[in-house]
Amino acid sequence: MKAHTASSINAYTLIIMGIWGYVATKAPTSFIPVVFGILLLTMNNGIRLDNKVQSHIAVLLTLLVGFALMKPLRGNIAEGDTMGIVRVGAMILTSVLAMVFFIKSFMTARKTKKVT
Repeated sequence: MKAHTASSINAYTLIIMGIWGYVATKAPTSFIPVVFGILLLTMNNGIRLDNKVQSHIAVLLTLLVGFALMKPLRGNIAEGDTMGIVRVGAMILTSVLAMVFFIKSFMTARKTKKVT
């Protein structure tokens, strides 16, 4: 899978799960992942075209949202909210997978740069 595909999947997951979280809890903070998802989607074409600046910003946002979701995950676990755990867990999982593919992409770019 390419980095832009993984980032796109992560962005859509953040948007869908964030909206689902708002519908389920009416907590306005549920829109924070939605905003991150929209930002990631706007950068997806730049990632696909190997724009370094947009790729690095997307990595930073992905890392930030991944870490920021740890607190809601702990809260959902403490409350025993199974669906909340599923929502936040899906967002964390796709963020981690996107990070893995970003790192692979950066490593490949570095190797290609050294060869040429």
